[in-house]
Amino acid sequence: MMHKNMTRIVQLLASASTVSLLAGAAMADVVKIGVLAPLTGATASDGEEFVRGVTWAVEEANAKGGVAGHTFEIEVADVKDHSAANVSSAVERLLGTDGVEVIVTGYASLSMFEVELMAEENMPYIAAGPSPGFMAITSQDPEYYNCCWSFTASFTGYETDVLPMVEALGEDGEITIDDKTVAIISSDNPYSKTISEGMKASFEEGGWDIVVDELVPFGEVNDWKVILAKVNETNPDLVVNTDYLPGNSALFLNQFLENPSDSLVFLQYAPSVPEFLELTGEKANGVIYNLIGGNLDTPKWPHGQEMVAAYKARFGMETGTYGVGLYEMTNIYFDALEKVGDPTDHDAIGKALGETNKMTASGNIEFDPETHVALQDDDHVPVTFWQLWDGERAMIKPDAYANGEFRLPPWMSAE
Repeated sequence: MMHKNMTRIVQLLASASTVSLLAGAAMADVVKIGVLAPLTGATASDGEEFVRGVTWAVEEANAKGGVAGHTFEIEVADVKDHSAANVSSAVERLLGTDGVEVIVTGYASLSMFEVELMAEENMPYIAAGPSPGFMAITSQDPEYYNCCWSFTASFTGYETDVLPMVEALGEDGEITIDDKTVAIISSDNPYSKTISEGMKASFEEGGWDIVVDELVPFGEVNDWKVILAKVNETNPDLVVNTDYLPGNSALFLNQFLENPSDSLVFLQYAPSVPEFLELTGEKANGVIYNLIGGNLDTPKWPHGQEMVAAYKARFGMETGTYGVGLYEMTNIYFDALEKVGDPTDHDAIGKALGETNKMTASGNIEFDPETHVALQDDDHVPVTFWQLWDGERAMIKPDAYANGEFRLPPWMSAE
């Protein structure tokens, strides 16, 4: 029996192929867009979003007659568990497929090593994976990596911006900070560990005590209770878990709430995924998370609000970070192709990608020419803080984009 996630992917690709045939019947020149996505495994829900976002952009482009005389088809390769072997296999399959002239992904490997493979073949590549690994590679020789650009901005804000946000809540009387203590739990993977290590440095420099410091092996976690016992014993002002897998993060929250400490809870990335709310429901009320490159779904950024609504209208479901994100990334490629004309001129396409200056649902995208990573600041891609309540996500910071205000989580004391 076909895995249910694979069935959904096949249905999406069938839809995209149908549009390509109908809209491009009179045009022989078809460009294939390669998509690296986890179609199976713990992050398959993200992978489905990758494919939906690209499918949406391709359908629109083909329905308008294509771009610069070209219509499009989608070629998807499964990165499965994001291991080096599976990512390498998926990349090699796309690089070896005739007609693939660009590859996009939300994230393939967490170290971004595949950037090297793309550069060897001069394949245009737009990714939204962990930017620290990406920029560590591309900044060594920006000209050599002309092919590769990161829709995700610098992750520095993930490491540094949680502390001032929490302290501001304390200064405003929204929460009580008793001892300046924090519990930091992470998963042993490049994304989660890089962020947690940066957070630890930030909190230590800010005079906070790290009373729980735990690192779990990457993969499915079946029980958090031993770690949570330490959290409950120390009763920190803040609990941070940077494990990004929605299933792990949901289990952590559900077990935390069995005997909660009087702590603000910050979870990295996972609450932005619709699956997280499916697994937690109203138990997620009060949880805080942040995003760099998340959809600015707020009246203060109408484009983001419009794109989120359009995604829901198109697919009948909420978008996480990547559904709209991959749509925007695919359109960045279309803009470059419109400028260049020839999809096989990868040098010119790479240069045109680097010249992007485009309003997206995540903010204004421009790339740093020295790192090839999207610029991160309030005028480009901001660090946004969100709180969950009654199945809804309210942006509480920064003020320039916020559409809600912080509310004290139900498990915390008002004193």
